[in-house]
Amino acid sequence: MIQSQHLYFLLILGLLSCTSESIRFDLQSGHTKCISEDIKSNSMTVGKYSVVNPNEGHPMPDGHKLTVRVTSSYGNSYHYSEIVESGQFAFVAAEAGDYMACFWAADHNPQITLTVDFDWKTGVAAKDWSNVAKKGQVDAMELELKKLYDTAIYIQEEIYYLREREEEMQELNKTTNSRMAWLSFLSLFVCLSVAGLQLWHLKTFFEKKKLI
Repeated sequence: MIQSQHLYFLLILGLLSCTSESIRFDLQSGHTKCISEDIKSNSMTVGKYSVVNPNEGHPMPDGHKLTVRVTSSYGNSYHYSEIVESGQFAFVAAEAGDYMACFWAADHNPQITLTVDFDWKTGVAAKDWSNVAKKGQVDAMELELKKLYDTAIYIQEEIYYLREREEEMQELNKTTNSRMAWLSFLSLFVCLSVAGLQLWHLKTFFEKKKLI
């Protein structure tokens, strides 16, 4: 019973740790829409996008094309495709951080609205398990075990990554608290100095006027 609970817990963590984002959004001509995803280093990521044909069964209208660029938070470009109806990308993230996929539709008069399907997967979810099964010629049980093993490895790496981020945040908090303490001390010193100068000035003024 305990082992079963552990297995369920592992499966839940696996589902939470593997990112798979499939969305449909509208994009007006002459405008840009960006979607970001937090990806850790050495993590596999794949994406697929396509413009939805507004007239199913008929050729795609000429103006329904996209320009797509995928970049990291450091400005490095991982994918670029210009004036296309569909496309896909796949890469291993060389650096951790937010990756951004930006979609741009050329200006059109009159303005048109494009509907875009976008599927973005990272981590274990980015693996093509059907090809793994075909290449390795494994049965269903072995495939599930391999999925669980890769998921466990991914979870472990994700925990290490989150721990590093937590340590960075703690260090940042310590630095911020230290600076705030010095700033508070400096502010208090300035306020006391100003108050002392005001008292000295008032005392001098009253003595000159022979009021005290």
